[in-house]
Amino acid sequence: MPDAGFTELPGPRVVVRRFRPRDVAEFVAYRSRAEVARYQSWDAPYPLEEGERLVAQMMTAHPDTPGEWFQFAVALRATGQLIGDCAAMPRADDPSQCEIGFTIAPEYQGRGYATEAVRLLVGYLFARGKHRITASCDARNTASAAVLERLAMRREGHLRQSTWAKGEWTDDLLYALLHDEWPARRHGT
Repeated sequence: MPDAGFTELPGPRVVVRRFRPRDVAEFVAYRSRAEVARYQSWDAPYPLEEGERLVAQMMTAHPDTPGEWFQFAVALRATGQLIGDCAAMPRADDPSQCEIGFTIAPEYQGRGYATEAVRLLVGYLFARGKHRITASCDARNTASAAVLERLAMRREGHLRQSTWAKGEWTDDLLYALLHDEWPARRHGT
């Protein structure tokens, strides 16, 4: 069921929240960087119009809507500075299962912000009754794989040359975590 009341998920250093109009410039800036777009579905530079459209859409959409991606802003708790985003899409045919993804601006990578933000998102989704949360990433994206593994997500597969992306066949790593596994692992390293 869509969560019409969602506002934010506060963590020790970051907050996962709805996008705001003032986020557009920073959102477009980090998505326009080649090293950010490399393993994502968009190309750099990321169009300003697309950023404005997505932010406007997320301001009226609701997380936990089956079959629809919801993009959450990730900001520093102390300053409100946008540093990235994460997303979740409950399956249309089985909303108890949900796929997630995340992006952090390069200057904020390597500091544990992605792990904290995704931990908040996973906790939120399990609290909303999800049974299984999945994620996938390009096998060359070792930083994203490390975040998923720090959250104790289980690597369930390595699909060889399974995706045609940006002019080449790429491998995908598949991860998952069950609700029953979460309480024991949510405070892991």
